[in-house]
Amino acid sequence: MSVPDTDGPNGAVTPVPRDPRDSRESPGSRESRDGSPEPVRLLTPGGERLPDQTYDPYLSDLTGADLYGLLRDMVIARRFDEEATALQRQGELGLWASLRGQEAAQVGSARALRADDMVFPSYREHAVAWCRGVDPLDILSLFRGVTHGGWDADEHGFQCYAIVVGSQTLHATGYAMGISRDHAVGAGSNGHCMPATLVYFGDGASSQGDVNEALNWAGVFEAPVVFFCQNNQWAISAPARRQTRVPIYQRASGFGIQGIQVDGNDVLATLAVTRWALESARQGRATLVEAVTYRMGAHTTADDPSRYRHAEELAYWGEHDPLQRMTAYLRAGGLLDDHAAAALDAEADALAATLRERCLSLPDPSPRSMFEHVYVDEPRTLAAMRDAWPAVVPAEPADPEPAGPAAWNTRPPLTRVTQIAATAGVTAGMPAAPGPARQPRKAV
Repeated sequence: MSVPDTDGPNGAVTPVPRDPRDSRESPGSRESRDGSPEPVRLLTPGGERLPDQTYDPYLSDLTGADLYGLLRDMVIARRFDEEATALQRQGELGLWASLRGQEAAQVGSARALRADDMVFPSYREHAVAWCRGVDPLDILSLFRGVTHGGWDADEHGFQCYAIVVGSQTLHATGYAMGISRDHAVGAGSNGHCMPATLVYFGDGASSQGDVNEALNWAGVFEAPVVFFCQNNQWAISAPARRQTRVPIYQRASGFGIQGIQVDGNDVLATLAVTRWALESARQGRATLVEAVTYRMGAHTTADDPSRYRHAEELAYWGEHDPLQRMTAYLRAGGLLDDHAAAALDAEADALAATLRERCLSLPDPSPRSMFEHVYVDEPRTLAAMRDAWPAVVPAEPADPEPAGPAAWNTRPPLTRVTQIAATAGVTAGMPAAPGPARQPRKAV
């Protein structure tokens, strides 16, 4: 698939060159007529079904209800994303990382998982969380700043969001190695092949050392893990071509694992390829999947993509919208009509309205909660600070900030943490109190 080169002067469509030294062919390796890599695709942008003898068997069990369910997941995920974006713009969330445009990559891969598989997300996998049964309110709570993301990872097979870019790939590889060893000694096998691990990251994260270390360990130790790279073309403002000179999936051969590229805006192709990759992982063969997709919104609500993206690029990818593609396919097959589409939109709107109400009703956490879940075994110093908290905080009402020249000659007060520590008698080793105040500027 060629993608617009917005890094060039004229925005021409230019494919990333294929490395001529790479002769390794995965089951999904394809080439277009110009020799550029062609991802696995089962639905055209217009919704036409493309037969594929390699991957059609991975979809043979899908019913009409299953196909409709894939669209439902994507519609609900997008509506949830829209509501969360609106909440942030209204000051109800501290930040939001939009998934708009990446619904097919997330839903297709998530629906390929078994219940006993484990997911390690980054911070944008809201649709994956939905598919794994995580309450969307738990996601909003995290971005509202009232929790640290405390859903039950074992119950949902979905770990907490990872904000440190790429760190989750190491966690996933270590977890997968543990699963393989449990399976080797007969623990946790449940009478069938071992569970697999699926880890998500982006094209920008592929340049992180953590990711490359994880790929190497997975290859050496044959970890049952699938690395799912959502190449959404932009690492904040850095285009994907600044991350690599070859397609990301082709890096896999250097680590001794399988690599495959899929059209990440095609939910059927993503489902089939991920099922194949998970099947391989259960046999001890790790896979790097590159899902070619697009981030239609900003990196986060703190970003302004109009500073580095062109309108022509948005228009190009708008024609490849994953929801429109699946909708066209279902309509052509008689699995969706106007009534069903309207009912689906109404369901998504009702869910969004309920989530908004629940989000605005979330209680603020107790200040004492900052002392919780810091250590497995609570040290004496932390316990003393927690116990001293009530004696300090009620006696310290908030004072207005001094303004003007008088503020320049005011000695800063001890920080609240220093006060608590002093009350608890545990100031040893803490930073010294602020020094003398800086002299005020002279009037000009």
